[in-house]
Amino acid sequence: MNRRGTWRGIAVPRAARYNIAMPIPLLVIVGPTGSGKTETAVLAARALGGEILTADSMQVYCGMDIGTAKPTAAEQQGIPHHLIDLIAPDEEFSVAAYVALADRLIDEIRARGKVPILTGGTGFYISALIDRWTFPPQAADTALREALRQEADQAGGAVLLARLREIDPITAARLHVHDVKRIIRALEVHQLTGQPLSAFQHKPAGDAPGRYAPMLYGLTIPRETLYARLALRVQQQLDAGLLEEIRGLYAAGYGPELSAMKGITYRQLVGYLRDEYNFDTAVELMVRDNRRYAKRQYTWFNADPRIRWLDLSVCGGTEGAAREIVASAFP
Repeated sequence: MNRRGTWRGIAVPRAARYNIAMPIPLLVIVGPTGSGKTETAVLAARALGGEILTADSMQVYCGMDIGTAKPTAAEQQGIPHHLIDLIAPDEEFSVAAYVALADRLIDEIRARGKVPILTGGTGFYISALIDRWTFPPQAADTALREALRQEADQAGGAVLLARLREIDPITAARLHVHDVKRIIRALEVHQLTGQPLSAFQHKPAGDAPGRYAPMLYGLTIPRETLYARLALRVQQQLDAGLLEEIRGLYAAGYGPELSAMKGITYRQLVGYLRDEYNFDTAVELMVRDNRRYAKRQYTWFNADPRIRWLDLSVCGGTEGAAREIVASAFP
């Protein structure tokens, strides 16, 4: 992102608000990691003639395929998937850039006569897009940023996160202690503007037309079933070569200080490669942190009363969920 508000030639407005008479219908499928979102979205896209926009803050990184659970070509079933493989693991990206790219892609999908379907588990990407957040200034206080980074290296991210809770509990609640880069950005925004980062996540008034008319569906399954799925997925990722993927990234110079390498499955195995603990412990941490992430996702999405929840154990799995979504969203 540069200071003139563009990212790779795409305009990124500071205030993403629109005054349009006819909001764009947008099908949105959300849920925790491992809940079956991708399969459900693909089935819905096949029925509707749709294309899928992914809302996942880790799948934007190139070369990070297994650990981020990117859908394979077989899983995509010929349905175009967008907003995957956008940047290298050491490149900067932002929610503002995501919104600008998604806006453009949705327009292009509709121009092709296709139905855009947004799906993923990164709640702040989804909310920023459909609720038209405004974004803080892009100018950076590099001295403050470096001082905070050094403090995090010496005292740990928990110290900075505790400080953020005092000035911006809303943003702090959605950030993990290991997400030092975003914690620092939130502290920096407060220093630059005197306002919390959450103050820029503006939602239009109830009677103000937005760009989109979202139709939101959430997927859920019994917690014990979800946890079993997550444990199985960790093993499947390892069998598919996850450790080799991370070794390759590490050897290419993508170190543990990068936000990309702090994602779930990556940071735990990086710890193993750095001899901080043994392999079995790394696997246990992967399973544990996937569960914790799923809990945080449930908390985020449960706060949105617009979401219509579908229990896959009741509605007939992903096929039943897709049928119900298509029938109710596009009767």
